[in-house]
Amino acid sequence: MENIIQGIHHVTSGVGAAQEDIDFFAEIIGQRMIKQTVLFDGGESIYHLYYANRNAEVGTVMTTFPFKQAGRYGRKGSGQVHTTSYTVPEGSLPFWEKHFTKHNVEHEKVEERFSQKRIAFYHPTGLRFEMVEDNEDTRDGWTTDEISEAEAVKGFHSVTMSVREVEEQERFLTEGLGFKHTGQEGPYYRYELGNGGAKQTVFLLHEPDVPQGSWTFGAGTVHHVAFAVENDEELKKVKAYLEGIGYTDASDVKDRNYFHSVYVRSPGGVLCEIASSDIGFAIDESMEELGQKILLPPWLEDRREEILSTLEPIKNPQAPAVK
Repeated sequence: MENIIQGIHHVTSGVGAAQEDIDFFAEIIGQRMIKQTVLFDGGESIYHLYYANRNAEVGTVMTTFPFKQAGRYGRKGSGQVHTTSYTVPEGSLPFWEKHFTKHNVEHEKVEERFSQKRIAFYHPTGLRFEMVEDNEDTRDGWTTDEISEAEAVKGFHSVTMSVREVEEQERFLTEGLGFKHTGQEGPYYRYELGNGGAKQTVFLLHEPDVPQGSWTFGAGTVHHVAFAVENDEELKKVKAYLEGIGYTDASDVKDRNYFHSVYVRSPGGVLCEIASSDIGFAIDESMEELGQKILLPPWLEDRREEILSTLEPIKNPQAPAVK
């Protein structure tokens, strides 16, 4: 699968209240809200909210399901994404320390791992994130009244997967997805695509004594991480390849409106998605107006009134024009 998997596509997590989530990502973290839609699976009406960088690029997109309204909560543990990491400009971590303190965001001290400074912080529902200094990431961050280009989030750096055993999860990453093992520091194992770096890095965190976490949708846990391929043709190649080497717990191709995808449960328990990159987020609203209204896929439009009547009101605090 070398040269087919392009890197991280998006990360999807369960969160608490919808407006609390919007305020966290759009104002405190400073990502651009690019999409308001709903969960496509099952019969439950739940928001699906998307946040990204200035240009809504693949590899920057955090998506969330606010499950507090449904009273559904996840259980943290191994077999899940433990940490989702963003890149920020070199020298910006002192700003982020002060910014988190100002907004009462739980955070840890700055530390260095694999020669990169980083600071861990927590979503109101307990999800763990990091800001990682990386001046080689040239993607354009979204800016706010408080966050300038000198501090802005560029996109994803990596995800860290918690596993009780490393060997078979490593085999999935290397033989299945084309990553290379490029280093280890203590319980952290690093895997990279191509030249590594932003959006092309995955860490395994060896936690042999941590019980298995939940796999269902629920607030407070990461549901899956998606890896990007160019188009549907490449998506089908990956699905066939994974099934051919024995990873037969792979879904049919799903239509997610903004991309097509296949899900596969990895040996360590982490749900991985393979997603196409050639459709994008501007197919149903202009780039200037991303995230300004609730959009439904064509197959749910006839239920719009019913669906919206069950959702709590939300407000996007960002201006409609690109800043």
